Amino acid sequence: MHRRCFLKSLAATPAACLAHLPLMSEEAFAQQRGDAAQPEPFKPSEGANNPIGESTAIHPGRVVWARDPEATSWDGSTGRWWDDAHTDQRAVNRMISWLLQQGTRMKNDKQAWDALFRHFNQTHRLGNAGYRRGEKIAIKINCNQDRSPEWGVPPQSPAGRRPRPPQNGLPSPHVVLGLLAQLIEVAGVPGEDIVVYEVASGRNIGGPIVERVRANPDRNFQRVRFVVNNDQGLGGRIAPMPDKNNPIHFSGPEMPVAYLPQQVTEAKYMINVALLRPHGMAGVTLIGKNHFGSLYFPEQGWTPVPLHPYVSRNQAMGSYNALVDLMAHRHLGGKTFLYMLDGLYTAEHNEGNVFRFASFGEQWASSLLLSQDPVALDSVGLDILSAEPKATQVRGNADNYLHEAALVGKPQSGTRYDPAKTGSPPASLGVHEHWNNATEKIYSRNLGRKVGIELIASV
Repeated sequence: MHRRCFLKSLAATPAACLAHLPLMSEEAFAQQRGDAAQPEPFKPSEGANNPIGESTAIHPGRVVWARDPEATSWDGSTGRWWDDAHTDQRAVNRMISWLLQQGTRMKNDKQAWDALFRHFNQTHRLGNAGYRRGEKIAIKINCNQDRSPEWGVPPQSPAGRRPRPPQNGLPSPHVVLGLLAQLIEVAGVPGEDIVVYEVASGRNIGGPIVERVRANPDRNFQRVRFVVNNDQGLGGRIAPMPDKNNPIHFSGPEMPVAYLPQQVTEAKYMINVALLRPHGMAGVTLIGKNHFGSLYFPEQGWTPVPLHPYVSRNQAMGSYNALVDLMAHRHLGGKTFLYMLDGLYTAEHNEGNVFRFASFGEQWASSLLLSQDPVALDSVGLDILSAEPKATQVRGNADNYLHEAALVGKPQSGTRYDPAKTGSPPASLGVHEHWNNATEKIYSRNLGRKVGIELIASV
Protein backbone atom coordinates (compact mmCIF):
# COMPACT_ATOMS: atom_id res chain seq x y z
CA MET A 1 0.00 0.00 0.00
CA HIS A 2 1.28 3.47 -0.76
CA ARG A 3 1.50 5.99 2.06
CA ARG A 4 -1.74 7.80 1.36
CA CYS A 5 -3.77 4.59 1.26
CA PHE A 6 -2.04 3.25 4.36
CA LEU A 7 -2.82 6.35 6.42
CA LYS A 8 -6.44 6.37 5.33
CA SER A 9 -6.70 2.68 6.22
CA LEU A 10 -5.40 3.40 9.71
CA ALA A 11 -8.02 6.09 10.12
CA ALA A 12 -10.91 4.09 8.72
CA THR A 13 -10.13 0.47 9.62
CA PRO A 14 -9.80 -1.24 12.99
CA ALA A 15 -6.22 -2.17 13.69
CA ALA A 16 -7.05 -5.85 13.89
CA CYS A 17 -8.22 -5.82 10.29
CA LEU A 18 -4.84 -4.70 9.02
CA ALA A 19 -3.50 -8.17 9.63
CA HIS A 20 -5.89 -9.44 6.99
CA LEU A 21 -4.86 -7.12 4.18
CA PRO A 22 -3.86 -9.38 1.27
CA LEU A 23 -0.28 -9.68 0.13
CA MET A 24 0.44 -10.85 -3.39
CA SER A 25 3.01 -13.61 -3.69
CA GLU A 26 6.26 -13.15 -5.57
CA GLU A 27 5.00 -15.75 -8.04
CA ALA A 28 1.84 -13.71 -8.67
CA PHE A 29 3.88 -10.52 -9.07
CA ALA A 30 6.13 -12.30 -11.56
CA GLN A 31 3.18 -13.71 -13.44
CA GLN A 32 1.53 -10.30 -13.73
CA ARG A 33 4.82 -8.76 -14.88
CA GLY A 34 4.94 -11.44 -17.53
CA ASP A 35 8.28 -13.02 -16.55
CA ALA A 36 7.07 -16.21 -14.87
CA ALA A 37 6.84 -19.51 -16.69
CA GLN A 38 4.44 -18.92 -19.56
CA PRO A 39 1.87 -21.28 -21.08
CA GLU A 40 1.67 -21.54 -24.84
CA PRO A 41 0.09 -18.68 -26.82
CA PHE A 42 -3.69 -18.97 -26.92
CA LYS A 43 -5.25 -21.26 -29.50
CA PRO A 44 -8.99 -21.97 -29.55
CA SER A 45 -9.83 -25.46 -28.38
CA GLU A 46 -12.61 -25.64 -30.97
CA GLY A 47 -12.78 -24.74 -34.64
CA ALA A 48 -13.90 -21.44 -36.12
CA ASN A 49 -17.62 -20.63 -36.35
CA ASN A 50 -18.59 -23.36 -33.92
CA PRO A 51 -20.98 -21.51 -31.54
CA ILE A 52 -22.15 -22.70 -28.13
CA GLY A 53 -24.65 -21.12 -25.78
CA GLU A 54 -27.61 -18.83 -26.36
CA SER A 55 -28.09 -15.07 -26.42
CA THR A 56 -31.14 -13.17 -25.14
CA ALA A 57 -30.20 -9.75 -26.53
CA ILE A 58 -32.62 -7.68 -28.62
CA HIS A 59 -30.62 -8.93 -31.59
CA PRO A 60 -29.12 -12.18 -30.30
CA GLY A 61 -25.35 -12.42 -30.37
CA ARG A 62 -24.86 -8.92 -31.78
CA VAL A 63 -21.54 -7.22 -31.01
CA VAL A 64 -20.79 -3.77 -32.41
CA TRP A 65 -17.21 -2.54 -32.88
CA ALA A 66 -16.36 1.09 -33.66
CA ARG A 67 -12.81 2.01 -34.57
CA ASP A 68 -11.78 5.61 -35.30
CA PRO A 69 -8.04 6.43 -35.39
CA GLU A 70 -8.94 10.14 -35.36
CA ALA A 71 -10.12 9.74 -31.76
CA THR A 72 -6.55 8.98 -30.63
CA SER A 73 -3.70 11.28 -31.65
CA TRP A 74 -1.08 10.90 -28.89
CA ASP A 75 2.49 10.82 -30.20
CA GLY A 76 3.59 8.59 -27.33
CA SER A 77 5.74 11.18 -25.56
CA THR A 78 4.16 14.65 -25.38
CA GLY A 79 1.84 15.00 -22.42
CA ARG A 80 -0.46 12.08 -21.63
CA TRP A 81 -2.78 10.08 -23.84
CA TRP A 82 -5.82 11.14 -21.82
CA ASP A 83 -5.20 14.86 -22.37
CA ASP A 84 -7.89 16.61 -24.41
CA ALA A 85 -5.23 17.42 -26.99
CA HIS A 86 -4.67 13.71 -27.60
CA THR A 87 -8.15 12.21 -27.28
CA ASP A 88 -10.98 13.79 -29.28
CA GLN A 89 -14.14 13.94 -27.17
CA ARG A 90 -16.33 14.63 -30.19
CA ALA A 91 -15.01 11.57 -31.98
CA VAL A 92 -15.60 9.43 -28.88
CA ASN A 93 -19.15 10.77 -28.61
CA ARG A 94 -19.79 9.86 -32.25
CA MET A 95 -18.46 6.36 -31.65
CA ILE A 96 -20.75 5.80 -28.65
CA SER A 97 -23.75 7.10 -30.59
CA TRP A 98 -22.99 4.79 -33.51
CA LEU A 99 -22.58 1.81 -31.19
CA LEU A 100 -25.95 2.43 -29.51
CA GLN A 101 -27.84 2.76 -32.77
CA GLN A 102 -26.16 -0.20 -34.43
CA GLY A 103 -26.55 -2.35 -31.32
CA THR A 104 -30.31 -1.78 -31.15
CA ARG A 105 -31.12 -0.98 -34.81
CA MET A 106 -32.77 2.25 -33.68
CA LYS A 107 -32.74 5.53 -35.64
CA ASN A 108 -31.48 7.74 -32.83
CA ASP A 109 -29.82 7.54 -29.42
CA LYS A 110 -32.97 8.26 -27.41
CA GLN A 111 -34.80 5.39 -29.06
CA ALA A 112 -31.78 3.15 -28.48
CA TRP A 113 -31.72 3.81 -24.74
CA ASP A 114 -35.47 3.28 -24.45
CA ALA A 115 -35.15 -0.02 -26.30
CA LEU A 116 -32.38 -1.17 -23.95
CA PHE A 117 -34.31 -0.34 -20.78
CA ARG A 118 -37.54 -1.87 -22.08
CA HIS A 119 -35.82 -5.05 -23.19
CA PHE A 120 -34.23 -5.45 -19.75
CA ASN A 121 -37.57 -5.00 -17.98
CA GLN A 122 -39.42 -7.32 -20.32
CA THR A 123 -36.84 -10.10 -19.99
CA HIS A 124 -36.89 -9.69 -16.20
CA ARG A 125 -40.71 -9.87 -16.11
CA LEU A 126 -41.00 -6.24 -15.03
CA GLY A 127 -43.34 -5.16 -17.79
CA ASN A 128 -42.92 -3.04 -20.90
CA ALA A 129 -41.35 -0.14 -19.02
CA GLY A 130 -38.58 2.27 -19.85
CA TYR A 131 -36.35 4.06 -17.38
CA ARG A 132 -38.17 5.78 -14.50
CA ARG A 133 -36.74 8.57 -12.38
CA GLY A 134 -35.40 7.28 -9.09
CA GLU A 135 -34.16 3.97 -10.50
CA LYS A 136 -30.44 3.69 -9.77
CA ILE A 137 -27.79 2.78 -12.33
CA ALA A 138 -24.36 1.46 -11.29
CA ILE A 139 -21.47 1.75 -13.77
CA LYS A 140 -18.46 -0.49 -13.14
CA ILE A 141 -15.20 0.72 -14.66
CA ASN A 142 -11.78 -0.97 -14.41
CA CYS A 143 -9.36 1.19 -12.40
CA ASN A 144 -7.06 -1.67 -11.42
CA GLN A 145 -3.98 0.35 -12.36
CA ASP A 146 -5.03 3.55 -10.59
CA ARG A 147 -3.05 2.92 -7.40
CA SER A 148 -1.07 6.13 -6.84
CA PRO A 149 -1.85 9.74 -5.94
CA GLU A 150 -0.85 10.74 -9.47
CA TRP A 151 -2.89 9.22 -12.30
CA GLY A 152 -0.86 6.85 -14.47
CA VAL A 153 2.24 6.82 -12.24
CA PRO A 154 3.10 3.41 -10.76
CA PRO A 155 3.20 2.94 -6.97
CA GLN A 156 6.57 2.56 -5.31
CA SER A 157 8.08 -0.88 -5.78
CA PRO A 158 8.42 -3.12 -2.72
CA ALA A 159 11.93 -3.29 -1.30
CA GLY A 160 14.16 -5.63 -3.26
CA ARG A 161 11.98 -5.70 -6.36
CA ARG A 162 12.68 -3.98 -9.63
CA PRO A 163 10.87 -0.72 -10.44
CA ARG A 164 7.32 -1.12 -11.62
CA PRO A 165 6.53 -0.20 -15.24
CA PRO A 166 4.34 2.78 -16.14
CA GLN A 167 0.71 2.05 -15.40
CA ASN A 168 -1.12 3.88 -18.11
CA GLY A 169 -3.64 1.15 -18.94
CA LEU A 170 -6.50 3.11 -17.42
CA PRO A 171 -10.12 3.80 -18.41
CA SER A 172 -10.49 6.62 -20.89
CA PRO A 173 -11.93 9.68 -19.12
CA HIS A 174 -13.48 10.63 -22.45
CA VAL A 175 -15.36 7.32 -22.66
CA VAL A 176 -16.71 7.70 -19.11
CA LEU A 177 -17.77 11.29 -19.79
CA GLY A 178 -19.33 10.33 -23.13
CA LEU A 179 -21.37 7.56 -21.51
CA LEU A 180 -22.53 9.80 -18.66
CA ALA A 181 -23.55 12.50 -21.13
CA GLN A 182 -25.63 9.93 -23.00
CA LEU A 183 -27.39 8.79 -19.83
CA ILE A 184 -28.04 12.31 -18.51
CA GLU A 185 -28.71 14.31 -21.67
CA VAL A 186 -30.29 11.65 -23.90
CA ALA A 187 -31.76 8.91 -21.70
CA GLY A 188 -32.96 11.43 -19.09
CA VAL A 189 -31.32 9.80 -16.06
CA PRO A 190 -30.78 12.26 -13.16
CA GLY A 191 -27.19 12.50 -11.94
CA GLU A 192 -28.15 11.46 -8.42
CA ASP A 193 -29.35 8.12 -9.81
CA ILE A 194 -25.91 7.25 -11.24
CA VAL A 195 -23.01 5.59 -9.42
CA VAL A 196 -19.58 5.04 -11.01
CA TYR A 197 -17.46 2.67 -8.95
CA GLU A 198 -14.22 0.75 -8.41
CA VAL A 199 -13.89 -0.53 -4.85
CA ALA A 200 -10.76 -2.73 -4.76
CA SER A 201 -8.42 -1.67 -1.95
CA GLY A 202 -5.71 0.74 -2.99
CA ARG A 203 -7.51 1.68 -6.21
CA ASN A 204 -9.10 4.99 -7.07
CA ILE A 205 -11.12 6.79 -9.71
CA GLY A 206 -8.59 9.46 -10.58
CA GLY A 207 -8.79 13.16 -11.23
CA PRO A 208 -8.86 12.98 -15.03
CA ILE A 209 -12.24 11.21 -14.78
CA VAL A 210 -13.81 12.98 -11.81
CA GLU A 211 -12.64 16.46 -12.79
CA ARG A 212 -13.96 16.13 -16.35
CA VAL A 213 -17.37 15.13 -15.06
CA ARG A 214 -17.46 17.89 -12.43
CA ALA A 215 -16.35 20.48 -15.00
CA ASN A 216 -19.84 20.36 -16.50
CA PRO A 217 -21.92 22.96 -14.60
CA ASP A 218 -25.13 21.00 -15.11
CA ARG A 219 -26.21 19.87 -11.65
CA ASN A 220 -26.74 16.34 -12.93
CA PHE A 221 -23.03 15.99 -13.65
CA GLN A 222 -22.31 17.43 -10.20
CA ARG A 223 -24.52 14.83 -8.52
CA VAL A 224 -23.03 11.68 -10.08
CA ARG A 225 -21.54 9.63 -7.24
CA PHE A 226 -18.10 8.00 -7.38
CA VAL A 227 -17.63 5.04 -5.01
CA VAL A 228 -13.98 4.24 -4.26
CA ASN A 229 -11.57 3.11 -1.54
CA ASN A 230 -9.17 6.05 -1.93
CA ASP A 231 -9.57 9.86 -1.87
CA GLN A 232 -12.96 9.69 -0.22
CA GLY A 233 -14.49 13.13 0.09
CA LEU A 234 -12.52 14.57 -2.83
CA GLY A 235 -14.73 15.47 -5.78
CA GLY A 236 -17.69 13.75 -4.15
CA ARG A 237 -16.01 10.35 -3.83
CA ILE A 238 -17.70 8.16 -1.22
CA ALA A 239 -16.77 4.89 0.51
CA PRO A 240 -18.29 1.50 -0.35
CA MET A 241 -20.46 -0.20 2.24
CA PRO A 242 -20.65 -4.02 2.09
CA ASP A 243 -24.18 -5.38 1.85
CA LYS A 244 -24.25 -8.49 4.05
CA ASN A 245 -27.77 -9.35 2.90
CA ASN A 246 -26.71 -10.25 -0.64
CA PRO A 247 -23.79 -12.72 -0.55
CA ILE A 248 -21.97 -14.29 -3.47
CA HIS A 249 -21.61 -18.02 -2.87
CA PHE A 250 -18.79 -19.11 -5.13
CA SER A 251 -19.24 -22.52 -6.66
CA GLY A 252 -15.63 -23.66 -6.31
CA PRO A 253 -14.37 -25.76 -3.40
CA GLU A 254 -13.58 -24.12 -0.05
CA MET A 255 -14.10 -20.59 -1.32
CA PRO A 256 -15.18 -17.89 1.13
CA VAL A 257 -18.41 -15.93 0.75
CA ALA A 258 -18.07 -12.44 -0.72
CA TYR A 259 -20.29 -9.37 -0.65
CA LEU A 260 -20.94 -6.38 -2.88
CA PRO A 261 -21.18 -2.65 -2.18
CA GLN A 262 -24.60 -1.56 -0.99
CA GLN A 263 -24.45 1.15 -3.65
CA VAL A 264 -24.45 -1.68 -6.21
CA THR A 265 -27.11 -3.92 -4.70
CA GLU A 266 -29.51 -0.98 -4.37
CA ALA A 267 -29.21 -0.19 -8.09
CA LYS A 268 -31.79 -1.58 -10.49
CA TYR A 269 -29.54 -1.44 -13.56
CA MET A 270 -25.85 -1.89 -14.25
CA ILE A 271 -23.54 -0.98 -17.13
CA ASN A 272 -20.26 -2.91 -17.29
CA VAL A 273 -17.53 -0.79 -18.95
CA ALA A 274 -14.45 -3.01 -19.04
CA LEU A 275 -11.09 -2.60 -20.74
CA LEU A 276 -9.90 -4.37 -23.88
CA ARG A 277 -6.65 -5.70 -22.44
CA PRO A 278 -4.43 -8.79 -22.05
CA HIS A 279 -3.75 -10.08 -18.56
CA GLY A 280 -0.72 -11.85 -17.08
CA MET A 281 -2.81 -14.20 -14.94
CA ALA A 282 -6.10 -14.77 -16.76
CA GLY A 283 -4.90 -14.20 -20.33
CA VAL A 284 -7.42 -11.41 -20.89
CA THR A 285 -9.26 -8.94 -18.66
CA LEU A 286 -12.56 -8.03 -20.29
CA ILE A 287 -16.18 -8.03 -19.13
CA GLY A 288 -15.96 -11.14 -16.98
CA LYS A 289 -13.01 -9.99 -14.90
CA ASN A 290 -14.13 -6.38 -14.42
CA HIS A 291 -16.04 -7.36 -11.26
CA PHE A 292 -12.81 -8.21 -9.47
CA GLY A 293 -13.19 -4.59 -8.40
CA SER A 294 -16.63 -5.21 -6.85
CA LEU A 295 -15.88 -7.69 -4.06
CA TYR A 296 -15.63 -7.65 -0.28
CA PHE A 297 -14.37 -10.65 1.70
CA PRO A 298 -14.81 -10.28 5.48
CA GLU A 299 -11.37 -11.73 6.25
CA GLN A 300 -9.47 -9.90 3.51
CA GLY A 301 -11.43 -6.72 2.80
CA TRP A 302 -12.15 -5.19 -0.61
CA THR A 303 -10.04 -7.46 -2.78
CA PRO A 304 -10.33 -10.21 -5.43
CA VAL A 305 -7.25 -12.11 -4.17
CA PRO A 306 -9.16 -15.26 -3.02
CA LEU A 307 -10.32 -15.74 -6.63
CA HIS A 308 -6.89 -15.64 -8.27
CA PRO A 309 -6.31 -19.44 -8.32
CA TYR A 310 -9.70 -19.94 -9.99
CA VAL A 311 -9.28 -17.67 -13.02
CA SER A 312 -5.82 -18.66 -14.19
CA ARG A 313 -5.09 -19.19 -17.88
CA ASN A 314 -3.13 -22.26 -16.70
CA GLN A 315 -6.29 -24.13 -15.73
CA ALA A 316 -7.42 -26.91 -18.02
CA MET A 317 -10.39 -26.43 -20.31
CA GLY A 318 -13.49 -27.62 -18.53
CA SER A 319 -12.34 -26.32 -15.13
CA TYR A 320 -14.39 -24.32 -12.67
CA ASN A 321 -13.89 -20.58 -13.20
CA ALA A 322 -14.88 -17.96 -10.62
CA LEU A 323 -15.60 -15.38 -13.33
CA VAL A 324 -18.73 -17.33 -14.21
CA ASP A 325 -20.12 -16.84 -10.69
CA LEU A 326 -19.65 -13.10 -11.10
CA MET A 327 -21.29 -13.07 -14.52
CA ALA A 328 -24.22 -15.13 -13.18
CA HIS A 329 -24.90 -13.31 -9.91
CA ARG A 330 -28.24 -11.50 -9.85
CA HIS A 331 -26.70 -8.22 -8.64
CA LEU A 332 -23.89 -8.24 -11.24
CA GLY A 333 -24.55 -9.87 -14.60
CA GLY A 334 -28.17 -10.33 -13.61
CA LYS A 335 -28.85 -6.58 -13.60
CA THR A 336 -26.51 -5.54 -16.41
CA PHE A 337 -28.37 -4.25 -19.46
CA LEU A 338 -25.35 -2.98 -21.42
CA TYR A 339 -21.73 -4.06 -21.80
CA MET A 340 -18.89 -2.00 -23.28
CA LEU A 341 -15.18 -2.53 -23.91
CA ASP A 342 -12.93 0.53 -23.78
CA GLY A 343 -10.08 0.01 -26.22
CA LEU A 344 -9.08 3.55 -27.17
CA TYR A 345 -5.58 3.18 -25.71
CA THR A 346 -5.00 -0.47 -24.78
CA ALA A 347 -2.25 -1.56 -22.38
CA GLU A 348 0.08 -4.44 -23.18
CA HIS A 349 -1.12 -6.26 -20.03
CA ASN A 350 -2.66 -5.52 -16.62
CA GLU A 351 0.54 -4.01 -15.22
CA GLY A 352 1.80 -2.33 -18.36
CA ASN A 353 1.81 0.73 -20.56
CA VAL A 354 -0.36 1.48 -23.57
CA PHE A 355 0.86 0.18 -26.93
CA ARG A 356 0.16 0.52 -30.62
CA PHE A 357 -1.29 -2.50 -32.42
CA ALA A 358 0.81 -4.09 -35.12
CA SER A 359 -2.41 -5.62 -36.48
CA PHE A 360 -3.76 -2.08 -37.02
CA GLY A 361 -0.70 -0.81 -38.87
CA GLU A 362 1.17 0.35 -35.72
CA GLN A 363 -1.73 2.57 -34.67
CA TRP A 364 -3.55 2.78 -31.35
CA ALA A 365 -6.43 0.34 -30.99
CA SER A 366 -8.82 3.34 -31.11
CA SER A 367 -11.73 0.99 -30.45
CA LEU A 368 -14.97 0.81 -28.52
CA LEU A 369 -17.18 -2.28 -28.47
CA LEU A 370 -20.75 -2.75 -27.24
CA SER A 371 -23.18 -5.63 -26.73
CA GLN A 372 -26.02 -6.85 -24.54
CA ASP A 373 -24.34 -10.27 -24.46
CA PRO A 374 -21.27 -10.48 -22.18
CA VAL A 375 -20.09 -13.83 -23.53
CA ALA A 376 -20.32 -12.70 -27.15
CA LEU A 377 -18.54 -9.43 -26.37
CA ASP A 378 -15.67 -11.13 -24.53
CA SER A 379 -15.41 -13.70 -27.33
CA VAL A 380 -14.87 -10.92 -29.86
CA GLY A 381 -12.49 -9.11 -27.49
CA LEU A 382 -10.45 -12.28 -27.11
CA ASP A 383 -10.29 -12.77 -30.87
CA ILE A 384 -9.07 -9.18 -31.34
CA LEU A 385 -6.36 -9.54 -28.70
CA SER A 386 -5.23 -13.01 -29.73
CA ALA A 387 -4.70 -11.71 -33.29
CA GLU A 388 -2.33 -8.99 -32.05
CA PRO A 389 1.36 -10.10 -32.08
CA LYS A 390 2.28 -7.66 -29.30
CA ALA A 391 -0.40 -9.00 -26.94
CA THR A 392 1.97 -11.66 -25.67
CA GLN A 393 0.09 -12.41 -22.44
CA VAL A 394 -2.93 -13.85 -24.27
CA ARG A 395 -1.92 -17.40 -23.50
CA GLY A 396 -3.11 -20.75 -22.24
CA ASN A 397 -6.80 -21.48 -21.88
CA ALA A 398 -7.96 -17.88 -21.86
CA ASP A 399 -11.44 -18.85 -23.09
CA ASN A 400 -12.23 -21.51 -20.50
CA TYR A 401 -14.55 -19.12 -18.64
CA LEU A 402 -16.41 -18.36 -21.88
CA HIS A 403 -17.14 -22.04 -22.45
CA GLU A 404 -18.29 -22.41 -18.85
CA ALA A 405 -20.49 -19.28 -19.09
CA ALA A 406 -22.04 -20.21 -22.42
CA LEU A 407 -23.04 -23.63 -21.05
CA VAL A 408 -23.48 -22.57 -17.43
CA GLY A 409 -26.48 -24.84 -16.85
CA LYS A 410 -24.46 -27.91 -17.92
CA PRO A 411 -20.81 -26.80 -18.11
CA GLN A 412 -18.00 -29.11 -19.08
CA SER A 413 -16.56 -28.84 -15.55
CA GLY A 414 -19.77 -30.23 -14.03
CA THR A 415 -19.88 -27.26 -11.66
CA ARG A 416 -23.28 -26.15 -10.37
CA TYR A 417 -23.06 -22.38 -10.77
CA ASP A 418 -25.65 -20.77 -8.51
CA PRO A 419 -23.91 -17.82 -6.78
CA ALA A 420 -27.10 -16.32 -5.30
CA LYS A 421 -28.48 -19.71 -4.20
CA THR A 422 -31.62 -19.28 -6.26
CA GLY A 423 -31.94 -22.99 -6.90
CA SER A 424 -32.28 -22.43 -10.64
CA PRO A 425 -29.04 -21.45 -12.41
CA PRO A 426 -29.47 -20.09 -15.96
CA ALA A 427 -29.06 -22.34 -18.96
CA SER A 428 -26.65 -19.94 -20.69
CA LEU A 429 -25.10 -16.53 -20.01
CA GLY A 430 -24.52 -15.83 -23.70
CA VAL A 431 -23.11 -17.18 -26.91
CA HIS A 432 -19.46 -18.01 -27.56
CA GLU A 433 -17.58 -18.71 -30.77
CA HIS A 434 -14.40 -17.65 -32.56
CA TRP A 435 -14.29 -15.82 -35.87
CA ASN A 436 -13.18 -17.51 -39.09
CA ASN A 437 -9.92 -15.54 -39.29
CA ALA A 438 -8.39 -12.21 -38.29
CA THR A 439 -8.66 -10.81 -41.81
CA GLU A 440 -12.34 -11.37 -42.58
CA LYS A 441 -13.59 -11.40 -38.94
CA ILE A 442 -16.72 -13.39 -39.80
CA TYR A 443 -18.98 -15.06 -37.23
CA SER A 444 -21.89 -17.46 -37.69
CA ARG A 445 -24.70 -14.92 -37.88
CA ASN A 446 -22.67 -12.94 -40.43
CA LEU A 447 -22.94 -16.10 -42.55
CA GLY A 448 -26.73 -16.08 -42.31
CA ARG A 449 -27.01 -18.70 -39.58
CA LYS A 450 -29.56 -18.27 -36.78
CA VAL A 451 -27.06 -19.10 -34.03
CA GLY A 452 -23.80 -17.62 -32.80
CA ILE A 453 -22.34 -14.13 -32.93
CA GLU A 454 -23.04 -11.29 -35.33
CA LEU A 455 -20.25 -8.72 -35.57
CA ILE A 456 -21.09 -5.26 -36.91
CA ALA A 457 -17.81 -3.41 -37.32
CA SER A 458 -16.58 -0.10 -38.69
CA VAL A 459 -13.07 -1.55 -39.00
